[in-house]
Parts: sequence; structure tokens; C-alpha cells
Amino acid sequence: MKKIMIMFVSALVSMFQVSVSQAVENNYRPYLGLDYAYDASSAHPHYNSVRAVLGSVYNPYFGTEVFYQYSDKDEMKPQGIRNASFNAYGLDMLAYLPLGDSGVAPLLAAGIGQYTFKSKYADGAHNNDHGWGYRLGAGLQYDIDSNWAVRAIVRYVKTDKISAYKHLNEYTLGIRYTF
Repeated sequence: MKKIMIMFVSALVSMFQVSVSQAVENNYRPYLGLDYAYDASSAHPHYNSVRAVLGSVYNPYFGTEVFYQYSDKDEMKPQGIRNASFNAYGLDMLAYLPLGDSGVAPLLAAGIGQYTFKSKYADGAHNNDHGWGYRLGAGLQYDIDSNWAVRAIVRYVKTDKISAYKHLNEYTLGIRYTF
């Protein structure tokens, strides 16, 4: 059984290496993006945020992107929080499955980010809580033409060492310009 697993993993790694080596030579395309995100958790507040993205597509099936995300300040008067916000930055890897020439591509995303949550309380106290977020998502991208695309993704973010937020559900809608 171990030999079969080793052969299977070796075949997958070989296919990935061939795909990436061909993609870097032939189809490397950088892009810029802007997303609106709604972040919800089991705890309040829920955040509206904007994310700036710099990414690259290596071939029709794989890409990476770095992001910076900043939320608005949400007021939570019943819990004594005057305002709360967060920012994050990180790296995502993307896998696309283009559906023919339709311009539609379902996608999967996995990545990691550094998250910082800031809270200011009515009594003047404040709290900064930061840690890592492990991100998994699925979505859909539609290529309007060879340069412009729109994308929607739902992500689950599991946080590490952030006391108030153990996980987030993130819903994003954005636009991409590919060079």
C-alpha cells in the first residue's frame, strides 16, 4: 500500500512540475484586483472590508496572489465597544478549472494571512489582538475579456492565537485587471 501511495504522490508531483515549468515559460500574466469582503464570525462585530490584490496566473489552472485587507470601524454599543476594525495581509494559492471557452472558471483557494483586530471600548481601554489565519475558499471567476474578470469567493478562515475570533466566514466580490 505504501508503494502505491508513493507512486501516486510522485506522479502528482511530476505532473505539477511539468505544468508549472511550461506555464512560467508560456503564460505568466500578472494582475491587479480589488475586492469587497464581508467578514462574519460567531462573535460580533461583522466587518465590511476592502482588499487590494497583486497576483499572477501561471497557466489556465494555477495562480498565486498577495493581498492586503482593511475593514471599516464597526460600532458595538451593547457590548461596550466604541469601535472595532481589522487588517490582514497574506498569500493565497489558486486552482482554476476553466469550462471551455465560456470564460467561467470555478476555483479553489488556500492560503495564510496575518490578522490584527483592534477594539476601542467606551471606557477608553483598547485591545489589539493578532495572529495567523489559515484560509480555505471556493468560488467562481468570469473572464469578461482577455484583461478584465469578476470573481466571487466564499472563504473559511481559522485563526491562531486570536482570542476573540477563532474563525471567520468571508464573502468576497471583486474585479481583476490582467496585464
